[in-house]
Amino acid sequence: MSIVIAATKYGRIKGIEEQGYTVFKGIPYAKPPVGELRWKAPQPVESWEDIYMADCFSCKSVQENSNDGFYKKEFYGNPAYEVPISEDSLYLNICTPAEQTDEKLPVEFWIHGGAFMGGYGSEMEFDGEALCKRGVILVTINYRLNIYGFLAHPWLSAENERGISGNYGTLDQIMALQWVYENIGSFGGDRDNITVSGQSAGAMSVQTLVSSELTGNMIAKAIMQSGGSYGKGLHRDMLLEEAMKFGERFVAETGAGSLEELRGMTTEELTPAIGKFMGEMFQTGGGLVLIPNIDGYVLKDGYYSLIDRDAIKDIPYLLGSNKNDIFVTEEDLESGHKGNLFDGTIAFSQKREAFHHKPAYVYYFTRQLPGDEAGAFHSAELWYTFGTLDRCWRPVTEEDYQLSDRMLAYWTNFMKTGNPNGESLEEWKPCDSLDFYVKRFDV
Repeated sequence: MSIVIAATKYGRIKGIEEQGYTVFKGIPYAKPPVGELRWKAPQPVESWEDIYMADCFSCKSVQENSNDGFYKKEFYGNPAYEVPISEDSLYLNICTPAEQTDEKLPVEFWIHGGAFMGGYGSEMEFDGEALCKRGVILVTINYRLNIYGFLAHPWLSAENERGISGNYGTLDQIMALQWVYENIGSFGGDRDNITVSGQSAGAMSVQTLVSSELTGNMIAKAIMQSGGSYGKGLHRDMLLEEAMKFGERFVAETGAGSLEELRGMTTEELTPAIGKFMGEMFQTGGGLVLIPNIDGYVLKDGYYSLIDRDAIKDIPYLLGSNKNDIFVTEEDLESGHKGNLFDGTIAFSQKREAFHHKPAYVYYFTRQLPGDEAGAFHSAELWYTFGTLDRCWRPVTEEDYQLSDRMLAYWTNFMKTGNPNGESLEEWKPCDSLDFYVKRFDV
């Protein structure tokens, strides 16, 4: 029988026993970031005396609820997986197959995507059963988003002891990682074998964490799906000064005359200002501006500059992109260009090799998912890497399940050893300068 009650440094936690594993839902890893803690670094959670019942998923961070569109149907159309919205959202979930605390199982620490504007750790496509069957513990987290997670402003910098602001969502991720590092042994996990993984903004977050000195030695391996890159990709180097200027424009939309007044506004009062601000950003070409910034603390330099200085973590990496990924055009496909993200993943691996580190394992997901003409769209691979095709609305085939099994085998092998290869699997070679090997995934 898998562990049902875990004794952590903060108190005992009771999960829900499933077939062959236990799921612990909604574990608090920080104090609720409300009131005076809004727009401040996360604070450690306080201990508890009674057994904490981890039997339901927490609220998701404040975000706009999309009622239509492609991704609504794809990932958010089943009300059984919907959760309420609240600023009190700093919780994590753990799925473990361990029967004893000394098993030292590998751990996947998953960071969801959503453009730093939306998403949550208990989405329909995320589930730990398939990973647990393969001997891996899954951790998923929530973190602050949009203006709650990434607002920088002179008022906030003035009250901060380091003179910085923003990056609250990234600091949430780091605190969640710290919580896991300190407590995962109570769930049968190996704190020295944590693979930090994510997709889209989650993958960009992974690259942020491996680029930050604040994560120390807590990360053993990294997986970046449609978001990790060098030279070409989704990253934007946002200086703190620039982020604060955008923040001033947002605060102007709220009409707040002081930080006290801004903190006193309800989420309902702030939501219209977020909509107006983001509309202005896209109209003026600013785009997504509520993102991690270079503050000299969380990030000390730009993403690619840190790679140029060989200043990111020297650990095994696995990363890739999809055929119909973000910013890939029909013209790209017709000309044979696989997109900037594809180029950026190969360049990332080349840079690792140039500094005499092991090159990365690079993949290219090309399965044209059945049911519509979206193809191998941005995030399509999530159904496969989590083994949750049964929850997908699409008319998937037996070949899709076989593809999912192969991808899960490669992914979990990598989490265990830093090498995705294993028995009965076609060899996946690192992407080095000799042949630029990229593993293609399709039915």
